Amino acid sequence: MPDAWVQRPAEETGAPVRMFCFAHAGGGRGFFAPWRAALLPDVEVCPVVLPGRETRLRERPLTRVEDVVDRVCEVLPDHLDRPFALFGHSMGSVLAHETARALHGAGLGTPLGLFVSGRRAPHLPARRPPLHLLAEDAFVTEVARLGGTPHNILREPGLLRLFLPTLRADFELNETYRPLPGADLPCPVSAFVGADDPEAAPEELAGWRETTTHGFSLRVFHGDHFYLKGTPEELFAALRADLRRFGAHAAAPQPTGREGITP
Repeated sequence: MPDAWVQRPAEETGAPVRMFCFAHAGGGRGFFAPWRAALLPDVEVCPVVLPGRETRLRERPLTRVEDVVDRVCEVLPDHLDRPFALFGHSMGSVLAHETARALHGAGLGTPLGLFVSGRRAPHLPARRPPLHLLAEDAFVTEVARLGGTPHNILREPGLLRLFLPTLRADFELNETYRPLPGADLPCPVSAFVGADDPEAAPEELAGWRETTTHGFSLRVFHGDHFYLKGTPEELFAALRADLRRFGAHAAAPQPTGREGITP
């Protein structure tokens, strides 16, 4: 059943795995649109759309991770009728991570695995001062430098005025985040990063191994913070391979401690 938060395909896909995708600051379902056909028939891609963008443009954006997670966990159980995974890029990584923890902690469902991309591990300190506190001109300059916001929005004053509150709210959400209370994930975690990402280095992504009591892997791709734009075939191959591994992992006897972590 459709809802504002979860964008499911219009027709049943029959894919064996459903992957819920959380975008970067300012991003939404459009970022993952090219993925949907590319990952079928193996994976049904379902973007999670936050208030303040796309079909929810007139809604007030949220500025705290816990508020997003609470709302997502109210609606997501209606879509957990098959094995599922969570994917997040940049800001979306912490939303996917905390959603996975909240679902499991509440007994609502445990993902086959978690994919995190382009963001340092939750327990690591930020490498720069927060951007959401900057004056408008400086904030727009820094957002443009990151490259994830369409140039037509940044260059058109009318569009920018419309979009800026959501963008600033997303940066506040990401920059004020601290790990929420709860246990480590009882599922594998795969971390991805671009080799030239100015926002997250491979060693910072490696810290995600501390968030799971099960398997961990790290892959470095060619590109910058938005190495995953469009239809990145190397990334898709990695997603498919890891989902097969996650499925086998879920069917096998589970480890009871940190010995399940792989380098």
